[in-house]
Amino acid sequence: MRQSEVLNPVRKTFLPYGKQWIDEEDIEAVVSVLKSEYLTTGPAINEFERKVAEYVGAEYAVAFTNGTAALHGACYAAGIGKEDEVITTPMTFAASANCVLYQGGVPIFVDINESTYNIDVNQIETKISKKTKAIIPVDFTGQPAELKEILDIAKKYNLIVIEDAAHALGATYKDKRIGSISDMTMFSFHPVKHITSGEGGMIVTDNKEYYEKLLQFRSHGITRDINKLTENHGPWYYEMQFLGYNYRMTDIQAALGSSQLNKLDLFITRRREIAAQYNAAFQGISQIITPFQNSDRESSWHLYIIRLNLKELTVGRKEVFEALQNQNIGVNVHYIPVHLQPYYQQLGYIRGFLPNAERLYEEIISLPLFPSMTEQDVKDVVVAVQRTIEVYAK
Repeated sequence: MRQSEVLNPVRKTFLPYGKQWIDEEDIEAVVSVLKSEYLTTGPAINEFERKVAEYVGAEYAVAFTNGTAALHGACYAAGIGKEDEVITTPMTFAASANCVLYQGGVPIFVDINESTYNIDVNQIETKISKKTKAIIPVDFTGQPAELKEILDIAKKYNLIVIEDAAHALGATYKDKRIGSISDMTMFSFHPVKHITSGEGGMIVTDNKEYYEKLLQFRSHGITRDINKLTENHGPWYYEMQFLGYNYRMTDIQAALGSSQLNKLDLFITRRREIAAQYNAAFQGISQIITPFQNSDRESSWHLYIIRLNLKELTVGRKEVFEALQNQNIGVNVHYIPVHLQPYYQQLGYIRGFLPNAERLYEEIISLPLFPSMTEQDVKDVVVAVQRTIEVYAK
C-alpha cells in the first residue's frame, strides 16, 4: 500500500472523538424547567444532587457550574491555603492542579505509573513534606487510581483525598462505585463526559462539615442558616461569612443532568462494548499498546487511548495523528502534562523531572469513543488505525 492511499478518507463525514447524546426525554426535562417558576436555585438542583449521591453511594452531593469550580470548592473545604502543598499527577487536564493555585497552594507533581497512566503510588511518599495537605488522584480515562494505597498513605500522614473522577462516573474499584471511597470526589458533566448538563460539576462526600462548606462556598460564602449567623435581624437576614464564589448550577442544567443520569448505565455499557471491540482489533499489533485493565477495577471508559510503539514505526506520533485526521477520524491527545504548560514553566516547574508522563505524552492518541457511535463508526476507526499502522510500520 502506498503512503498516499492511507490518507484517503475511510468515511465521508468527520467523526469527533467525543459527543453528547441528547434525546427527547432530555429536551422535555429542560423545557419543563423553562416553563416552571425556577430557572436557578430551585428544586431541580436538589433532585440532581440526590440522584447522583444515591447512584454512587455517597451521603451528600453539591452541584457546581463546572468540574473546575467543584474542585476549587473541594480545595476550600479541605482547608487548603497559602503555601499548602497538594500532591497530584501531571497527566490530567490543568484544572486538577489549577484548583490548588486558586487557594494559594502549591501543586506537587508525582510521575505516573507506566502501565496504568495514573499517579505512581510508589512515589507519593517521597514528595510528602510538613506542608502537604492533600492528595488529588485522577482517574485518568475512567480507569480508577490505586485508591486503597492512596487512602492508606493519606491516613498515615493525616492528608485529605480529593479524587478527580471527571472521567470516572460509573467506574468501580474493588466492587465499590467511584464516589463512595475518597474524602471528596469530583464528577464533571461537560458534553463529552458520561452524562452532560451542558456544563456542570459535582462534589460527593460523606463528610457533613465538607458538605456545609461546599454549599456556602458556591454561593458567595453566604449563609441563611440561623445556627451559623452571628446576628439575626429577621427572616430576610443573611450573612457573607467568607469570600466565596458564584458557582451555582442552574435548574436548567440540573434537569438535563437528571434526565441524562437515567441513561448512564446504558451509556457506560455502550462505551465498554466499543472499548472491547478496539481491544480485540488492536491486540497483536506490535506498534500499538492498548489500555491497562485490571480485574479489581472496572473503567467507565471516558477515553480510549492507544500508545504508539514508536520504535516500530517509521514516523512519529504527529504523522500518525494527521493520517487519521485526514481519514476523517477525529482523534485527539489527552493530555499535555500540566507542568509543561507555559504558565507552570513560569512558576518554576521544569521539563524532564517527570519522565514517564513526558514520554507518554509523545506517544498517545485518543480514539473516538461515545455512546451514539454506530457499528460502522467503530469499524471505520479500526480500519483507519490498521491502515495507518500498516503504512508506517517498519
